[in-house]
Amino acid sequence: MDQQQILIVLVLGLVCFGALAFVLLAPNQKDKTKRRVEEMNAAKAVKRANGPNAEAQSKERRKKLAESLAALDDKTKNLKKKRRLSMEQMLEQAGLPIKRKHFYIASVVMAVFFGLIGVISGQKPWVSGLLLLIGGFGFPRWVLNFLRARRQKKFVDEFSNAIDVIVRGVKSGLPVNECLKIIAREAPRPICDEFHMLVEGIRVGLSMEQALERMYERMPLQEVNFFGIVLMIQQKTGGNLAEALGNLATVLRSRKLMQGKIKALSSEAKASAWIIGSLPFLVAGAVHLSSPDYLAPLFATKVGNFILIGAGLWMGTGIFVMKKMTQIKV
Repeated sequence: MDQQQILIVLVLGLVCFGALAFVLLAPNQKDKTKRRVEEMNAAKAVKRANGPNAEAQSKERRKKLAESLAALDDKTKNLKKKRRLSMEQMLEQAGLPIKRKHFYIASVVMAVFFGLIGVISGQKPWVSGLLLLIGGFGFPRWVLNFLRARRQKKFVDEFSNAIDVIVRGVKSGLPVNECLKIIAREAPRPICDEFHMLVEGIRVGLSMEQALERMYERMPLQEVNFFGIVLMIQQKTGGNLAEALGNLATVLRSRKLMQGKIKALSSEAKASAWIIGSLPFLVAGAVHLSSPDYLAPLFATKVGNFILIGAGLWMGTGIFVMKKMTQIKV
Protein backbone atom coordinates (compact mmCIF):
# COMPACT_ATOMS: atom_id res chain seq x y z
CA MET A 1 0.00 0.00 0.00
CA ASP A 2 1.31 3.35 -0.94
CA GLN A 3 1.16 6.40 1.33
CA GLN A 4 -2.02 7.75 -0.30
CA GLN A 5 -3.94 4.56 0.46
CA ILE A 6 -2.66 4.52 4.04
CA LEU A 7 -3.82 8.14 4.50
CA ILE A 8 -7.27 7.30 3.10
CA VAL A 9 -7.58 4.34 5.49
CA LEU A 10 -6.63 6.52 8.49
CA VAL A 11 -9.15 9.21 7.56
CA LEU A 12 -11.91 6.62 7.16
CA GLY A 13 -10.98 5.10 10.51
CA LEU A 14 -11.18 8.49 12.24
CA VAL A 15 -14.54 9.18 10.63
CA CYS A 16 -15.89 5.82 11.76
CA PHE A 17 -14.54 6.36 15.29
CA GLY A 18 -16.13 9.82 15.48
CA ALA A 19 -19.45 8.52 14.24
CA LEU A 20 -19.36 5.68 16.77
CA ALA A 21 -18.53 8.12 19.62
CA PHE A 22 -21.33 10.44 18.58
CA VAL A 23 -23.78 7.53 18.48
CA LEU A 24 -22.71 6.37 21.95
CA LEU A 25 -22.44 9.77 23.66
CA ALA A 26 -25.28 11.71 22.06
CA PRO A 27 -28.06 9.87 23.93
CA ASN A 28 -26.21 10.32 27.27
CA GLN A 29 -25.73 14.02 26.65
CA LYS A 30 -29.36 14.30 25.59
CA ASP A 31 -30.49 12.52 28.74
CA LYS A 32 -28.23 14.74 30.88
CA THR A 33 -29.65 17.86 29.29
CA LYS A 34 -33.15 16.54 29.74
CA ARG A 35 -32.51 15.82 33.45
CA ARG A 36 -31.04 19.29 33.91
CA VAL A 37 -34.10 20.89 32.34
CA GLU A 38 -36.38 18.78 34.52
CA GLU A 39 -34.46 19.80 37.67
CA MET A 40 -34.70 23.47 36.74
CA ASN A 41 -38.42 23.13 36.08
CA ALA A 42 -38.89 21.36 39.42
CA ALA A 43 -36.93 24.09 41.24
CA LYS A 44 -39.03 26.76 39.59
CA ALA A 45 -42.20 24.90 40.57
CA VAL A 46 -41.04 24.67 44.20
CA LYS A 47 -40.12 28.35 44.19
CA ARG A 48 -43.53 29.27 42.77
CA ALA A 49 -45.23 27.07 45.36
CA ASN A 50 -43.26 28.47 48.31
CA GLY A 51 -42.85 31.99 46.97
CA PRO A 52 -45.83 33.64 48.64
CA ASN A 53 -45.11 31.92 51.98
CA ALA A 54 -41.43 32.81 51.91
CA GLU A 55 -42.22 36.38 50.98
CA ALA A 56 -44.84 36.59 53.71
CA GLN A 57 -42.40 35.18 56.26
CA SER A 58 -39.75 37.67 55.18
CA LYS A 59 -42.20 40.57 55.49
CA GLU A 60 -43.33 39.35 58.91
CA ARG A 61 -39.73 39.08 60.06
CA ARG A 62 -38.93 42.59 58.84
CA LYS A 63 -42.06 43.90 60.54
CA LYS A 64 -41.12 42.28 63.87
CA LEU A 65 -37.59 43.64 63.55
CA ALA A 66 -38.87 47.16 62.88
CA GLU A 67 -41.27 46.95 65.83
CA SER A 68 -38.48 45.72 68.12
CA LEU A 69 -36.16 48.51 67.04
CA ALA A 70 -38.91 51.13 67.52
CA ALA A 71 -39.71 49.80 71.00
CA LEU A 72 -36.05 49.77 72.00
CA ASP A 73 -35.59 53.28 70.64
CA ASP A 74 -38.55 54.54 72.69
CA LYS A 75 -37.16 52.92 75.84
CA THR A 76 -33.74 54.43 75.20
CA LYS A 77 -35.29 57.89 74.78
CA ASN A 78 -37.25 57.46 78.02
CA LEU A 79 -34.09 56.50 79.85
CA LYS A 80 -32.28 59.52 78.44
CA LYS A 81 -35.11 61.80 79.59
CA LYS A 82 -34.45 60.58 83.13
CA ARG A 83 -31.00 62.11 82.87
CA ARG A 84 -31.00 63.64 86.33
CA LEU A 85 -29.60 60.94 88.55
CA SER A 86 -30.29 60.53 92.21
CA MET A 87 -27.44 60.31 94.69
CA GLU A 88 -28.04 56.57 95.15
CA GLN A 89 -27.68 56.00 91.40
CA MET A 90 -24.50 58.07 91.23
CA LEU A 91 -22.97 56.13 94.12
CA GLU A 92 -23.99 52.85 92.49
CA GLN A 93 -22.47 53.87 89.15
CA ALA A 94 -19.25 54.87 90.93
CA GLY A 95 -19.11 51.46 92.63
CA LEU A 96 -19.07 52.93 96.15
CA PRO A 97 -20.66 50.64 98.77
CA ILE A 98 -21.97 53.55 100.87
CA LYS A 99 -25.35 55.15 101.42
CA ARG A 100 -26.44 58.67 100.65
CA LYS A 101 -26.21 59.85 104.25
CA HIS A 102 -22.61 58.67 104.47
CA PHE A 103 -21.76 60.72 101.40
CA TYR A 104 -23.41 63.80 102.90
CA ILE A 105 -21.52 63.29 106.16
CA ALA A 106 -18.25 63.09 104.22
CA SER A 107 -19.21 66.29 102.35
CA VAL A 108 -19.81 68.14 105.63
CA VAL A 109 -16.44 66.96 106.94
CA MET A 110 -14.69 68.15 103.78
CA ALA A 111 -16.49 71.52 103.98
CA VAL A 112 -15.30 72.03 107.57
CA PHE A 113 -11.78 70.98 106.59
CA PHE A 114 -11.60 73.44 103.67
CA GLY A 115 -13.11 76.21 105.81
CA LEU A 116 -10.53 75.64 108.55
CA ILE A 117 -7.77 75.88 105.98
CA GLY A 118 -9.06 79.35 105.00
CA VAL A 119 -9.38 80.49 108.61
CA ILE A 120 -6.00 79.15 109.73
CA SER A 121 -4.22 80.65 106.73
CA GLY A 122 -5.69 84.06 107.59
CA GLN A 123 -7.86 84.51 104.51
CA LYS A 124 -10.71 86.98 104.28
CA PRO A 125 -14.18 85.81 105.30
CA TRP A 126 -15.47 85.61 101.73
CA VAL A 127 -12.45 83.49 100.74
CA SER A 128 -13.05 81.16 103.68
CA GLY A 129 -16.75 80.94 102.73
CA LEU A 130 -15.79 80.11 99.15
CA LEU A 131 -13.47 77.38 100.39
CA LEU A 132 -16.30 76.10 102.57
CA LEU A 133 -18.61 75.81 99.54
CA ILE A 134 -15.91 74.14 97.45
CA GLY A 135 -15.25 71.58 100.19
CA GLY A 136 -18.94 70.86 100.74
CA PHE A 137 -20.31 70.80 97.20
CA GLY A 138 -17.52 70.98 94.64
CA PHE A 139 -14.79 68.61 95.75
CA PRO A 140 -16.97 65.62 96.82
CA ARG A 141 -18.99 65.80 93.58
CA TRP A 142 -15.81 66.01 91.55
CA VAL A 143 -14.41 62.92 93.29
CA LEU A 144 -17.70 61.07 92.70
CA ASN A 145 -17.77 61.96 88.99
CA PHE A 146 -14.11 60.99 88.67
CA LEU A 147 -14.78 57.56 90.18
CA ARG A 148 -17.81 57.07 87.89
CA ALA A 149 -15.80 57.96 84.78
CA ARG A 150 -12.91 55.70 85.81
CA ARG A 151 -15.23 52.75 86.45
CA GLN A 152 -17.02 53.24 83.12
CA LYS A 153 -13.67 53.39 81.31
CA LYS A 154 -12.58 50.09 82.89
CA PHE A 155 -15.91 48.56 81.87
CA VAL A 156 -15.54 49.65 78.24
CA ASP A 157 -11.95 48.35 78.08
CA GLU A 158 -13.02 44.80 79.03
CA PHE A 159 -16.54 44.69 77.57
CA SER A 160 -15.50 43.44 74.12
CA ASN A 161 -13.61 40.53 75.73
CA ALA A 162 -16.74 39.62 77.70
CA ILE A 163 -18.76 39.59 74.48
CA ASP A 164 -16.17 37.26 72.95
CA VAL A 165 -16.76 34.85 75.84
CA ILE A 166 -20.48 34.78 74.96
CA VAL A 167 -19.69 34.24 71.26
CA ARG A 168 -17.40 31.29 71.97
CA GLY A 169 -19.87 29.82 74.44
CA VAL A 170 -22.78 30.06 72.03
CA LYS A 171 -20.71 28.49 69.24
CA SER A 172 -19.78 25.60 71.54
CA GLY A 173 -23.44 24.95 72.39
CA LEU A 174 -23.84 26.69 75.76
CA PRO A 175 -27.02 28.69 76.47
CA VAL A 176 -26.74 32.45 76.85
CA ASN A 177 -27.48 32.36 80.60
CA GLU A 178 -24.54 30.01 81.20
CA CYS A 179 -22.25 32.33 79.25
CA LEU A 180 -23.41 35.25 81.40
CA LYS A 181 -22.67 33.24 84.54
CA ILE A 182 -19.15 32.49 83.30
CA ILE A 183 -18.51 36.21 82.81
CA ALA A 184 -19.96 36.98 86.26
CA ARG A 185 -17.52 34.48 87.81
CA GLU A 186 -14.32 34.98 85.88
CA ALA A 187 -14.29 38.46 84.33
CA PRO A 188 -12.38 41.30 86.03
CA ARG A 189 -14.14 44.08 87.84
CA PRO A 190 -16.36 45.99 87.13
CA ILE A 191 -17.49 43.59 84.37
CA CYS A 192 -18.08 40.75 86.83
CA ASP A 193 -20.09 43.01 89.17
CA GLU A 194 -22.49 44.17 86.45
CA PHE A 195 -22.98 40.73 84.95
CA HIS A 196 -23.44 39.24 88.42
CA MET A 197 -26.31 41.66 89.05
CA LEU A 198 -27.65 40.85 85.56
CA VAL A 199 -27.63 37.11 86.29
CA GLU A 200 -29.13 37.59 89.74
CA GLY A 201 -31.94 39.70 88.28
CA ILE A 202 -32.79 36.95 85.79
CA ARG A 203 -32.59 34.33 88.55
CA VAL A 204 -35.10 36.12 90.78
CA GLY A 205 -37.67 36.38 87.98
CA LEU A 206 -36.85 39.39 85.83
CA SER A 207 -37.02 38.99 82.08
CA MET A 208 -33.91 39.45 79.98
CA GLU A 209 -35.23 42.79 78.75
CA GLN A 210 -35.87 44.12 82.27
CA ALA A 211 -32.48 42.91 83.50
CA LEU A 212 -30.71 44.60 80.58
CA GLU A 213 -32.61 47.85 81.22
CA ARG A 214 -31.41 47.84 84.82
CA MET A 215 -27.88 47.12 83.64
CA TYR A 216 -28.08 50.14 81.33
CA GLU A 217 -29.30 52.29 84.24
CA ARG A 218 -26.31 51.20 86.33
CA MET A 219 -23.86 51.60 83.45
CA PRO A 220 -25.29 54.23 81.03
CA LEU A 221 -22.97 53.58 78.09
CA GLN A 222 -23.69 53.24 74.38
CA GLU A 223 -21.85 49.90 74.38
CA VAL A 224 -24.27 48.45 76.93
CA ASN A 225 -27.20 49.82 74.92
CA PHE A 226 -25.89 48.11 71.76
CA PHE A 227 -25.48 44.86 73.66
CA GLY A 228 -29.05 45.00 74.93
CA ILE A 229 -30.43 45.79 71.46
CA VAL A 230 -28.63 42.78 69.92
CA LEU A 231 -29.90 40.38 72.59
CA MET A 232 -33.47 41.70 72.41
CA ILE A 233 -33.64 41.51 68.62
CA GLN A 234 -32.24 37.97 68.64
CA GLN A 235 -34.71 36.93 71.34
CA LYS A 236 -37.74 38.34 69.51
CA THR A 237 -36.90 37.72 65.86
CA GLY A 238 -34.26 34.98 65.96
CA GLY A 239 -31.03 34.87 64.02
CA ASN A 240 -27.39 33.96 64.48
CA LEU A 241 -26.53 35.34 67.92
CA ALA A 242 -22.85 34.41 67.73
CA GLU A 243 -22.40 36.28 64.45
CA ALA A 244 -24.30 39.35 65.71
CA LEU A 245 -22.31 39.54 68.95
CA GLY A 246 -19.07 38.92 67.07
CA ASN A 247 -19.82 41.88 64.82
CA LEU A 248 -20.67 43.96 67.90
CA ALA A 249 -17.33 43.08 69.52
CA THR A 250 -15.55 44.13 66.31
CA VAL A 251 -17.43 47.44 66.26
CA LEU A 252 -16.57 48.12 69.92
CA ARG A 253 -12.89 47.46 69.30
CA SER A 254 -12.99 49.77 66.27
CA ARG A 255 -14.62 52.50 68.42
CA LYS A 256 -11.91 52.07 71.04
CA LEU A 257 -9.19 52.29 68.37
CA MET A 258 -10.78 55.44 66.97
CA GLN A 259 -10.93 56.99 70.44
CA GLY A 260 -7.23 56.26 70.88
CA LYS A 261 -6.44 57.99 67.58
CA ILE A 262 -8.54 61.00 68.58
CA LYS A 263 -6.76 61.17 71.93
CA ALA A 264 -3.37 61.09 70.22
CA LEU A 265 -4.34 63.76 67.69
CA SER A 266 -5.82 66.06 70.34
CA SER A 267 -2.90 65.72 72.75
CA GLU A 268 -1.24 68.83 71.28
CA ALA A 269 -4.32 70.96 71.95
CA LYS A 270 -4.56 69.58 75.49
CA ALA A 271 -0.90 70.36 76.15
CA SER A 272 -1.46 73.89 74.86
CA ALA A 273 -4.45 74.28 77.19
CA TRP A 274 -2.36 73.16 80.18
CA ILE A 275 0.47 75.55 79.30
CA ILE A 276 -1.82 78.52 78.65
CA GLY A 277 -3.81 77.82 81.81
CA SER A 278 -0.73 77.57 84.02
CA LEU A 279 1.16 80.59 82.63
CA PRO A 280 -0.75 83.28 84.62
CA PHE A 281 -0.12 81.49 87.91
CA LEU A 282 3.54 80.89 87.11
CA VAL A 283 4.07 84.50 86.07
CA ALA A 284 2.19 85.81 89.14
CA GLY A 285 4.32 83.58 91.40
CA ALA A 286 7.54 84.79 89.78
CA VAL A 287 6.47 88.45 90.06
CA HIS A 288 5.50 87.95 93.70
CA LEU A 289 8.89 86.46 94.49
CA SER A 290 10.81 89.23 92.72
CA SER A 291 8.57 92.13 93.78
CA PRO A 292 6.08 91.24 96.56
CA ASP A 293 4.39 94.67 96.62
CA TYR A 294 3.72 94.81 92.88
CA LEU A 295 0.61 92.57 92.94
CA ALA A 296 -0.61 93.64 96.38
CA PRO A 297 -3.36 95.98 95.01
CA LEU A 298 -5.06 93.03 93.31
CA PHE A 299 -5.67 91.43 96.71
CA ALA A 300 -5.97 94.52 98.94
CA THR A 301 -8.43 96.67 96.96
CA LYS A 302 -11.98 96.04 95.72
CA VAL A 303 -11.06 96.98 92.16
CA GLY A 304 -8.23 94.46 92.26
CA ASN A 305 -10.57 91.79 93.61
CA PHE A 306 -13.03 92.42 90.77
CA ILE A 307 -10.16 92.21 88.28
CA LEU A 308 -9.10 88.88 89.75
CA ILE A 309 -12.68 87.53 89.61
CA GLY A 310 -13.10 88.65 85.98
CA ALA A 311 -9.75 87.18 84.99
CA GLY A 312 -10.66 83.90 86.66
CA LEU A 313 -14.02 83.76 84.89
CA TRP A 314 -12.48 84.47 81.48
CA MET A 315 -9.73 81.92 82.04
CA GLY A 316 -12.27 79.32 83.18
CA THR A 317 -14.38 80.00 80.09
CA GLY A 318 -11.38 79.60 77.81
CA ILE A 319 -10.30 76.34 79.45
CA PHE A 320 -13.87 75.00 79.24
CA VAL A 321 -14.11 75.85 75.52
CA MET A 322 -10.75 74.25 74.75
CA LYS A 323 -11.75 71.14 76.67
CA LYS A 324 -14.98 70.84 74.70
CA MET A 325 -13.09 71.29 71.44
CA THR A 326 -10.76 68.39 72.25
CA GLN A 327 -13.57 66.04 73.34
CA ILE A 328 -14.80 64.30 70.20
CA LYS A 329 -17.48 61.70 70.69
CA VAL A 330 -17.28 58.54 68.59
